[in-house]
Amino acid sequence: MGTYAAAVGAGALALRASGKQLPERVSAADLALMSVATHKLSRLIAKDPVTSPLRAPFTKFAGTSGEAELAEEVRGSGPRKALGELVTCPFCIGQWAATGFAFGLVVAPRATRMAAAVLTAVTAADVMQLGYAKLEEAAT
Repeated sequence: MGTYAAAVGAGALALRASGKQLPERVSAADLALMSVATHKLSRLIAKDPVTSPLRAPFTKFAGTSGEAELAEEVRGSGPRKALGELVTCPFCIGQWAATGFAFGLVVAPRATRMAAAVLTAVTAADVMQLGYAKLEEAAT
């Protein structure tokens, strides 16, 4: 929590120093885009097999936990365990992802919207893949 608070504080100071202003409000479209992208990014970081090498210093493989998702156990103690808890919990890392998108919308809105749109498209594709698999299963 202290690291998160320090990161947000440093980001806020950097924004102030750059002269960038926070928007008066976040549009419904940006909020929806950020929400879906945060969901996907947090699951990508915490559960996806592709990112398992990044989690490996903090976790050990424990099996699968869903379609194309891994279950991993946190290992170590102190900071290593704390980082392991963070990077294996999509709910926990989601706070960091959402904060990154929020700062991104202020600092580089076009690039942030593009990255969020890609993650949102992947989320939609995932839903379609899972739905297709269920339909195939029901047909057989």
